[in-house]
Amino acid sequence: MEAALLDTARAGDETAFARLIEPYRGQLHAHCYRMLGSVHDAEDALQEVTLRAWRGLARFEGRSSLKSWLYTIATNTCLNHIERRPKRVLPVDYTGAADPHGGPGQPVVESVWIEPYPDELIGVEDELAGPEARYEQRESVELAFVAALQLLPPNQRAALIMREVLGFSAQETADALKTSVASVNSALQRARKTVEARTPEESQQATLRELGDDRVREIVERYLEAWERYDVETVMEILAEDATFTMPPLASWFGGEESIRIFLSRWPLSGTWRWRPIITTANGQPALAFYIWDDREEAYMPFALNVLTFRGDRISAVDAFVARATDIPDGESYARWPDEQIDPSRLYATFESFGLPERLTDESGVVPGSQ
Repeated sequence: MEAALLDTARAGDETAFARLIEPYRGQLHAHCYRMLGSVHDAEDALQEVTLRAWRGLARFEGRSSLKSWLYTIATNTCLNHIERRPKRVLPVDYTGAADPHGGPGQPVVESVWIEPYPDELIGVEDELAGPEARYEQRESVELAFVAALQLLPPNQRAALIMREVLGFSAQETADALKTSVASVNSALQRARKTVEARTPEESQQATLRELGDDRVREIVERYLEAWERYDVETVMEILAEDATFTMPPLASWFGGEESIRIFLSRWPLSGTWRWRPIITTANGQPALAFYIWDDREEAYMPFALNVLTFRGDRISAVDAFVARATDIPDGESYARWPDEQIDPSRLYATFESFGLPERLTDESGVVPGSQ
């Protein structure tokens, strides 16, 4: 079937070409996300990959599989994108922990932040990695792993993903990157050290399996209900003592029990705002989509997607990807950030691409016609 489509596509049939690459789109999108750390950037890269593949199809001689050929195009496209823009990180890799007495802090408007990734886009259930793959496919989009990848030089990032996520051989990787096997192996060794130092000993997938679905949901629901009650102490019981709390696009983040308690008590859980969280998933991890009551809209409107990272039965990291605008006038506090307008690009990255409702009613149902 693929061979017949390939011949037809080579003859200039765009419909056949679309059918030919459709089975790989989810896998390639996830690959671009691992390389770039952004849903937006992954979509831009995938469009370019599709165009380059269409233009180069006549030169594809079949010496490698179509899948390998597409991944080679995708990897080199992403490397070109990396050259043109700053790397994306989480706030914990951008600056030191903030003083909670100073409030939420200021944003970095430039697009330097990793974005969360919708599980529905991953396409990993149907993806069979090569025999040399080291990471489970769902592990390879976990937030800590993607964040660690972004700290690698581009050649190391590409080598590690191709060898240990996709399971390409050293020779296949060298061919794709137009380098030697020795260079690939050297880059892979250095990349492994960095990633192992920046990621937990146990992956989220292993932790979640050990806890079991029922226990995970119990913890997440308890955390959710504590937020709705403004119950700081219960939230703190659920968080690990050395937990971190980040809020991209703010550069500031809080670490440790005392700092997080002060921040929560004075700002989000002070009782000033009414929250309505709903349970979802992101990056293969539990997540909560937080909506906040808006008197003008007479509905709960999107505020932030909180990705939860577990260590044992405690939450060790909360990464709250905020969907609000950052153009607050100078001198005004981001403590009033929930009152600001929604930023369309951030809304897409944190709610729309996840298929989440654009608003909730006071009774916590979706407003009719909103989705």
